[in-house]
Amino acid sequence: MTAVMVLGYALVSMRLALKHTKIVLVVVMLLVGISAAGQQPIDSEATTETRALFDLLRGEMGAGLRFGHQDVTLYGVGWKSSGPDDTERSDVASVTGSYPAVYGWDMARWPSGDLGEGSEELYRSHIIAAHARGGINTFSWHLFNPVTGENFYDMTPAVAAILPGGDKHEHYTQTLDRLAAFTLTLKDKDGRPIPIIFRPFHEHTGSWFWWGRDFCTTQEYVALWRFTVDYLRDEKGVHQFLYAYSPDKVKNKEEYFERYPGDAYVDVLALDNYIHGENPKEIEEMLVRLRLIVTEARSRGKIAALSETGLEKIITPDWFTRVILNPIKNDPIARNISYVLVWRNAHPGHFFAPYPGHASAEDFKEFYQDPFTIFWERSIP
Repeated sequence: MTAVMVLGYALVSMRLALKHTKIVLVVVMLLVGISAAGQQPIDSEATTETRALFDLLRGEMGAGLRFGHQDVTLYGVGWKSSGPDDTERSDVASVTGSYPAVYGWDMARWPSGDLGEGSEELYRSHIIAAHARGGINTFSWHLFNPVTGENFYDMTPAVAAILPGGDKHEHYTQTLDRLAAFTLTLKDKDGRPIPIIFRPFHEHTGSWFWWGRDFCTTQEYVALWRFTVDYLRDEKGVHQFLYAYSPDKVKNKEEYFERYPGDAYVDVLALDNYIHGENPKEIEEMLVRLRLIVTEARSRGKIAALSETGLEKIITPDWFTRVILNPIKNDPIARNISYVLVWRNAHPGHFFAPYPGHASAEDFKEFYQDPFTIFWERSIP
């Protein structure tokens, strides 16, 4: 199914099930200047398309669970995109015949060059293609350590150095300049800007990234988040972003909001919560966290999302229905999250969505066929 674009990106999907066939009815709405429950994105100058995406995700809370996958069409188990014109392949599509509703991309990868020559254009083409087929794009940001130049797992303290007055501040603003310049090139075939959910400095409640809890103070983290939003929005004129805040597993509300930059700086209350098996206790703990973010999102006029989850190599064949679908669908509060995204399919030792022939493929088809899950339908060549 190709998305119909009227005054930009503005879709509301309704789910119907008929003889085990999933049907997506797309209703095009003119949502200019109208936000669900009177709420607005934090950017008062957000594009029409970005406002429409905000309205869509806010207005549909509880109507269904969008499925997302990281680096969806860039590569999979045993294959890799050959270039900007090769945007159709997907392990998810190969198993189900449909693309995900949400496409995850990492903005730290193409500037580092690890996808090869021309990777910026490669990313651009895949993001535009995802939008053209009706998908929602979201950016994560595994930013390399700006002090050492090493990767994001280098724990050398760096947050203070990139804040205003720090000796790496200019380096950081140049990085933001590149991100802004790239984002502003993301337009559909009619020249309309593509909306993006931007999720920087994620899992900060852990201490495995240089921006994590042990490597900067609460005040430094909040200052970094606010500076980043202010600079991209006010200095660089990027009005395509909805900003997502995504701690890792937390014990309670206080821990979730410990480093929260404030309602004026966040559009999406998200959570990263990997479940490494089928332990009922782990599932219930995930549901408790999802209830928290849904409740807070409702009260604050935000969107709620499970921004990262998954089981590496999917060693539990019915993981998608047993651990994700049924627990979330059957919980009256948790079911209101807007989307769930699993991590990437890099190779046979590191994948989070089924590929053809894998033991979990049949269960994933059941996950896909359930009326509560939302994919974007399209016949696969």
